[in-house]
Parts: sequence; structure tokens; C-alpha cells
Amino acid sequence: MSTDVMTNPKTTTKEKKRISTKVIAQIGVLGAIAMVLMLFDIPLPFAPTFYKIDFSEVPVLIGAFTMGPVAGALIELVKILLNLLIRGTSTAGVGDLGNFLIGCAMCIPASLIYQKLHSRKGAIIGMVTGTVFMTIVGCFINAYLLLPAYAAAFHMPIDALVAMGTAVNSHINSLLTFVLLSVAPFNLLKGFLVSLIVFLIYKKISPILQMGRE
Repeated sequence: MSTDVMTNPKTTTKEKKRISTKVIAQIGVLGAIAMVLMLFDIPLPFAPTFYKIDFSEVPVLIGAFTMGPVAGALIELVKILLNLLIRGTSTAGVGDLGNFLIGCAMCIPASLIYQKLHSRKGAIIGMVTGTVFMTIVGCFINAYLLLPAYAAAFHMPIDALVAMGTAVNSHINSLLTFVLLSVAPFNLLKGFLVSLIVFLIYKKISPILQMGRE
């Protein structure tokens, strides 16, 4: 891992600068790729139309596994900032803050576990833990931050958003059931799909990202 190189006492100042520059460049590139992937979102049959799944967490998680949890959070931040610059916001940045926190809720725990258990088993445990943590955090942030922000932005009561959930699932009849039957499955599915893609491609991509930092 890159952290081993950065803490190696034999690493020269020039090498450290080269490593640091490469890490910054990779964070920027991965953040840009993540932002592009945000543009390709897919609606889901069990959630209202404003919940669309994308695969922008794939480069974030790859970066977090390769360079550590701080780098993962920075990639997530670059993604959100680029999205703000290009597409703007209708919630005064509140929705973007929520999405940043939810993304970090997956990549940071997954990366921390993978650093401790640097193996395929560690990666799987990390991604499962990250998915569960993202789901829990996502439910709370949606209930207390995102949904109120969207309701205020579109000048409609929370009950109107809940009604949009009822239209796709008759069992949704309150904010609690909305979160449990729409938000939780959404995040679980996203975490599973992102983890599956990373699991399949990480070994092929990680050597490229680590090149020049070993």
C-alpha cells in the first residue's frame, strides 16, 4: 500500500514529492471519473423517481482501497464539488453534503478494514461492512437531512414525498416506512453492485494506480 512507502525512512524528499504529486493527480482523475459516472443514473422500480442508482462510488472505493480512507474521502469530495460546478444544486448544497456523507460512510469503513486485513477476505468484509454502514447512515441522513431539504427546495410537504413512495409501493405510508422500504433497499442494492464491480476489477486496476508509488 502507498502508506508503507510514504512512511519509509529511506524514502527521499524528492521521492516523497513525486509520490505526493502522483497521489493528488490520481485523486483528481478518480474524482472526475466518479462525477462522470453520476451522470448515468438508473431509476428503480421500488423507489420514487428522484432516487436513481449510479456507480460513482466505484472509483471512490478503488481509490480508498489503493490509497487509504483519507484519499477515498477526498475523491468523494472532488466528485461532489465537480457535480456542484457542472450541474449546480437545488438544495443550497444540503443534498450534496448528504451524498458526500453517505459515500464516505461506505468507502471509509471498507478501506480501514482492508488496510488491516489486506486480502480478498478483508476486501469482502470491508465492502459488506461499508454497505451496511452506508445503509444505516443513508437512512438517517435521508430522514433528517435530504428529504426535508428536497421538500423545502420544491415547496412541498414531506407527506407529498411519502405519497410518491406510496405510488410505487402501497406499504409505504409514513416517513419511517419510506426510509425502510425505499431508502434502505436503495443503499443496500447500490452497495452490493458497487462492491461486486470493485471485487471483479480491483486486481486488474490497482497495479496501475500503485505504479510509481512503490
